[in-house]
Amino acid sequence: MQYLNFGKSDLKVSEIGHGLWGVADWIGSQDKHSLEAMQLSLDLGCNFYDTAAAYGDGYSEKLLGKLIKNNPGQEIIVATKIPPKNDKWPADPKDRLGDVFPKQHIIEYTKRSLDYLGIERIDIQQLHVWDDGWADSPVWREAAQQLKDEGLIRLFGLSLNRWEPWNGLKAIHTGAVDSIQVIYNIFDQAPEDELFPLCQEMGVGVIARVPLDEGGLSGKLTKDTKFPPEDWRARYFGSENLRETVDRAEALKNLLPEGMTLPELAMRFSISHPAVNTSIPGMRKPENVRQNIAVSDGKPLTPELIETLRAHRWDRKVAPWSD
Repeated sequence: MQYLNFGKSDLKVSEIGHGLWGVADWIGSQDKHSLEAMQLSLDLGCNFYDTAAAYGDGYSEKLLGKLIKNNPGQEIIVATKIPPKNDKWPADPKDRLGDVFPKQHIIEYTKRSLDYLGIERIDIQQLHVWDDGWADSPVWREAAQQLKDEGLIRLFGLSLNRWEPWNGLKAIHTGAVDSIQVIYNIFDQAPEDELFPLCQEMGVGVIARVPLDEGGLSGKLTKDTKFPPEDWRARYFGSENLRETVDRAEALKNLLPEGMTLPELAMRFSISHPAVNTSIPGMRKPENVRQNIAVSDGKPLTPELIETLRAHRWDRKVAPWSD
């Protein structure tokens, strides 16, 4: 496992982290398997775990708390998120910050997460949605500073809305943002345009999420793939998205170096940009853990292959099915 400095902080994070949305909210998740996968990732060198208060209404945080309790003395870097008070996903620019993230809401959810996690300080606390129209408001900055002053958090960051990597630039310019979480994968390369250069300039740590496009880059989908109605992916991979996703994934298979799978290519791409400090695939099974962590071996994709992958950029617009 390779370890990288997280922005300008003194944190050193594993290049591959562990995203925990799936252990709480995805159909088929079982605690026994989830905890086995989390323990295995830790044993293999992962030290970065990303969760959220909204994942199973705190259930994901409680599972991470069990991992922490079961491994006393082991370094486990915790990143979590505060849900919007108005429960709107993604953020609506028409809403006022005070209705979405009032100061007391930020403070109270942080304390609740600390309780669920069983720890005294969160390494990275994030707002789970964001709109840059709120950047000038002092409320979020005051809340972040209070949490730091009280020793309840170490760093404060934002999780940017799907396919809106530009919708956070103004907040970063305030100097109050330590961390940015953004979708970045072979299809979603837009963060490279403005976001990543600014994060590098300002010393902001970058968490790359959805490296496998919710499974679109797994190589397993076909045009006949169907998910149970209650599974979030049933909406995401509906008629508006499934067919083109499969076609684009098939085109990528023609570029695979000998011995490399499509998921491996996608994971290696997700850590290819120097602005990215950690990539957080969801890993609910031990085999997924082994495959994903294996890509952090200090052997990057060649510049020529990365340049070829530029042609596979897919700029999408936010739609009801993508929330």
